[in-house]
Amino acid sequence: MADTENTKTRGEFAEIIYHLVRDPLGCTGFVIVTAFVFIALFADFIVPYDPIGLNIKDRLQGPSAAHLMGTDQLGRDTLSRVMMGSRVALQVALPTIGGAMFIGILLGMIAGFGSRTVDNAIVLFFDTIRSFPTVMFALAVVALVGPSLTTVIFVIMMTSIPTYGRVVRTQTLSLRNSEFILAERSLGASVARILGVHILPNVMGPLAVLAAMDIPTVIGLEAGLSFLGMGVKPPTPSWGSILNDGYSLIRNTPWIIVAGGIPLILTTLGFTFLGEALRDVVDPKLRGTK
Repeated sequence: MADTENTKTRGEFAEIIYHLVRDPLGCTGFVIVTAFVFIALFADFIVPYDPIGLNIKDRLQGPSAAHLMGTDQLGRDTLSRVMMGSRVALQVALPTIGGAMFIGILLGMIAGFGSRTVDNAIVLFFDTIRSFPTVMFALAVVALVGPSLTTVIFVIMMTSIPTYGRVVRTQTLSLRNSEFILAERSLGASVARILGVHILPNVMGPLAVLAAMDIPTVIGLEAGLSFLGMGVKPPTPSWGSILNDGYSLIRNTPWIIVAGGIPLILTTLGFTFLGEALRDVVDPKLRGTK
């Protein structure tokens, strides 16, 4: 039985890879995302210079063979800071999306499979969180507790929970009266088994697509908070702080702000292309139109 499930899993994974390779945009997105994750994980070993090391005599140098993206006002190598900034982006994106998805799945399935009272209470919780503008809520929390990476992760995760919870709730409501669910209940299956074995696998596909689409939003929000000085603390490199450094010197040294903006654009395009390709794989109707 286990071998059959493993074979099925390998077959589904191979089908996803097959469709990604056939789709030019999906393949491009996969390459960009893979490169982003690789740089973030191995930044310590591939950065050409110390990203926080000061070298005043080489300050504000333009792009050259020694410094491909130039240096900033403190002589720090911009390329090295961009590479290390990818680690901050990944450290924010993974726990934020993972935590929001985990809590959203739990609350969404409870709301969709529970009583009307429980459903209304959870939906009210979702509406309450979403009633606050995300940026304003983030600024308020950061102003109260102070800027830090943990604060940024917590704020973005909390504001992302309703997105995943609503999707799971809708999927659960549409499946709870399906014939195979009714058959399981008539056989005496527990609620935990129904939710974990039958409901959860059917909601993971749309959630994976949604997560791929949300990662650029999370990274952009972290960069925005860091640009305003309310994200990660200096001298930790962040794409937002690099943009802030370049903004004040944009007339004389435009390469700094360009270096900070390029990874944000590429990451957004990469995850968007990958999300679109995954959506086509997950939705058989869209796949059939290709």
